[in-house]
Amino acid sequence: MPTSQLIRGYEVVIGLENHVQLSTQSKIFSGSSTAFGAEPNTQASPVDLALPGTLPVLNRAAVERAIRFGLAVGAKVAPLSIFARKNYFYPDLPKGYQISQFEIPVVQGGAVEFFVGDVKHKVNLTRAHLEEDAGKSLHEDYHGQSGIDLNRAGTPLLEIVSEPDMRSAQEAAEYAKTLHALVMWLGICDGNMQEGSFRCDVNVSVRKPGEPFGTRREIKNLNSFRFLVDAVNYEVNWQIDEIEDGRKIQQATVLYNPDTGETRAMRSKEDSADYRYFPDPDLPPLVIAPEWVERVKAEMPELPSVMAARFESVDGLPAYDATMMTQSLATARYYEAAKAAGATPKLVANWVMGEISKRLNASGAEIDTAPVGPELLARLIARISDGTISNNAAKQVFEALWSGESADVDVVIESKGLKQVSDTGAIEAILDEVLAANPKSVEEYRAGKDKAFNALVGQAMKATKGKANPALVNELLKKKLG
Repeated sequence: MPTSQLIRGYEVVIGLENHVQLSTQSKIFSGSSTAFGAEPNTQASPVDLALPGTLPVLNRAAVERAIRFGLAVGAKVAPLSIFARKNYFYPDLPKGYQISQFEIPVVQGGAVEFFVGDVKHKVNLTRAHLEEDAGKSLHEDYHGQSGIDLNRAGTPLLEIVSEPDMRSAQEAAEYAKTLHALVMWLGICDGNMQEGSFRCDVNVSVRKPGEPFGTRREIKNLNSFRFLVDAVNYEVNWQIDEIEDGRKIQQATVLYNPDTGETRAMRSKEDSADYRYFPDPDLPPLVIAPEWVERVKAEMPELPSVMAARFESVDGLPAYDATMMTQSLATARYYEAAKAAGATPKLVANWVMGEISKRLNASGAEIDTAPVGPELLARLIARISDGTISNNAAKQVFEALWSGESADVDVVIESKGLKQVSDTGAIEAILDEVLAANPKSVEEYRAGKDKAFNALVGQAMKATKGKANPALVNELLKKKLG
């Protein structure tokens, strides 16, 4: 069950519809290219335009990508599904209808699991269906007029529809991030949100706890996770304001303006009956034999959930760490490469979730382009493990490696004088001086005050300018204090 987070006494109810552009080279019903960035209207064939005498032919590669997704989320892959015509008028819809799936979609059910903080969540899926994309309306640089680019018309999409299981903007964003990572992991989508390869439509409503679902409004075409959070939070407060002022929420499609941080109604929201769905007479039912599903299954990569379970059972990672190491295929490969280079799995996970993630988030870079590669990180971890440097010194070394100051861990350690003092005799001599200079702390420790021990450790570390091995200092000090 979703965890409720009340806002101003109201429960938020959220469901997502994600349009995932499939990574095929040609369109779903024609041989036209799906390449991004071509001159307007140079990749729209007579089939895409539904010119008289043309017939659609289903792209097998698009179906295989839908099967792959269905298997990944534990859904039912329908042995028979139907294509339908979704009828509506819009300038960039050349047919006057969109070929989609309605009553019998290709993927049915399934679920996606993810973490919000360190709390695990699960969102159930209603369906995922194949459909074609529309064209694109252009409103800039046309001297007050609008243009139509039909290059995108007919591009294959997998629309993934969730149940209304989410109860906060952050939960919706983490679900969307997990879904985004999964479709890229499976190789069915390039995930480029700026180019429209992964788009989010968010259905939002509010209600008092225990009451029926409220009237939803759909925020269309969000192309960043930050915008998703901001749009949902604004919309929730807007709906609550409307209800508190005695007005009813009207079902509508709304757009989010990131410049103003506001949503605004674009049109009243249609129900499915308004689209007059009926089976497309030009396309036979899609039949998927069990053998086809098994072939696709055999070619799939190890799934994130399976890999995370392996990291838990074999490497001993906590569930949260294992999930974080499988957030993307690039992260998993980085982790495994560092581990193969001899680094302790838990320490690799700590560095990836800590210093590395912090710097990647700040720069917007991906982990496979990180200045500190997995082998270099493994060498740094080795110097912590063998006592050459402390954890604090390791952060200084890491900073030098990341900034390109050097590509050699040992060179940085030597040049910055960060090597840890682990000579027993030298540390014992320093401890003798510390004990002699702090008789009061010695008495307090022997009287049972543990804080006095920490004070003595601090004095020893200060005497060595922080270079003494802390574990060795603790061990020798306890012996000397009896």
